[in-house]
Amino acid sequence: MFKVASLFSGCGGGDLGLHGGFEFLGERYKKLPFKTVYANEIDDKIAEIFSENFNVNPDVRDIRTVHEDDIPEHDILVGGFPCVSFSIVAQNPKRLGIKNDVSGKLFFEMVRVLKKKQPLAFIAENVKGLLSANKGEAFPLIVKEFENAGYTVKYRLLNAAEFGVPQNRFRVFIIGIRNDIDVNFEFPEPTYFDEGTLFDKSFVPLKDIIFPENEIDEKYYFSQRAVEGMLRAKKDMNKGRAQDINKPCNTVGAHLAKVSLNSTDPVLKINDRYRRFTPREVARIQSFPESYKLVRAEGTQYKALGNAIPPVLMWNVGMKLAEALSEFVNSDQSVKNIQLIS
Repeated sequence: MFKVASLFSGCGGGDLGLHGGFEFLGERYKKLPFKTVYANEIDDKIAEIFSENFNVNPDVRDIRTVHEDDIPEHDILVGGFPCVSFSIVAQNPKRLGIKNDVSGKLFFEMVRVLKKKQPLAFIAENVKGLLSANKGEAFPLIVKEFENAGYTVKYRLLNAAEFGVPQNRFRVFIIGIRNDIDVNFEFPEPTYFDEGTLFDKSFVPLKDIIFPENEIDEKYYFSQRAVEGMLRAKKDMNKGRAQDINKPCNTVGAHLAKVSLNSTDPVLKINDRYRRFTPREVARIQSFPESYKLVRAEGTQYKALGNAIPPVLMWNVGMKLAEALSEFVNSDQSVKNIQLIS
């Protein structure tokens, strides 16, 4: 079993995906050889959701104050560090700077832990915009920082919808294998495709996961006053955010608790009535199984779910990493390197 240390853990979408052993929309995602032994999540309310679903109570300290020795030994470091507009120091060669704001420094905390703990591998996840941050200058420097920590790095932009998640959610996955481990990690290939292709599995549509109208509390519907205000202001919804239920959902975010008809967050329009998604529907859009427990206030649930890594997407990445690391464990090279797998 590979031990996982999880940074910026949120409500545990990435951890659930790595663990496997869950069901989503009738498909079983087998257990993977990963176990979370440490989680760090600074939002104590979101940390409660994590602890309700895992046998780990997250460390809620600011990761910048956590000494490396406080993090247990682990095989895999996982983190979806916040995406910011990184500063670029105009040296020759250029290097990645540290912004004055808190979020700008958090990427370096992940690198700090890697340099000290030297796990077998790491998984970093981030928004598509990371590739173009600072006019495309930041991303190569981010990769270089990971390489300088002692890792061979690969990355790919993945769309959750191409792996059975009912949501178009593009995320960059960066995978690092420690330099002294000679294995070949390959990213998973899509298994679901847009309608009209010759492939067997089409994208999962939104209609497969939303509740019927008679099960929706009135509080989730927008008032007539709100609808009239939108129509007076714009005549139509901003950027077509009323969802086509025959297609995957647009990307859900952390602001669904405060979604308005003039925002860019997705909403539903069914039988000429507009409504927001329920927290359980957002969990489904993100591919959390029905067994996943939602606790705390709805605002916290929306925030946690909107920021989460889709478990099914992470499962596909984790399965390929498990295959690569199992190759290492079963090889002669593991004799002198392996110390954490038990």
